[in-house]
Amino acid sequence: MPKIRTHRGTAKRLRVTSTGKVMRRKAFRSHMLEHKSAKRKRQYRTQHEVSSSDRRKVIRLAPYL
Repeated sequence: MPKIRTHRGTAKRLRVTSTGKVMRRKAFRSHMLEHKSAKRKRQYRTQHEVSSSDRRKVIRLAPYL
């Protein structure tokens, strides 16, 4: 049985913690930042866990993360 190839786009965007959580960046922090409040921009910095409904898809795309 051959190995499954890792989807490189997925691998660049996500990381897995030592406890097994899949972490992602928040969206909406790429442009038009002068219109957004400092609080909103600060909250975009933090990493968030991938939702449970998407976790299965992510693990299929990148099984060796």
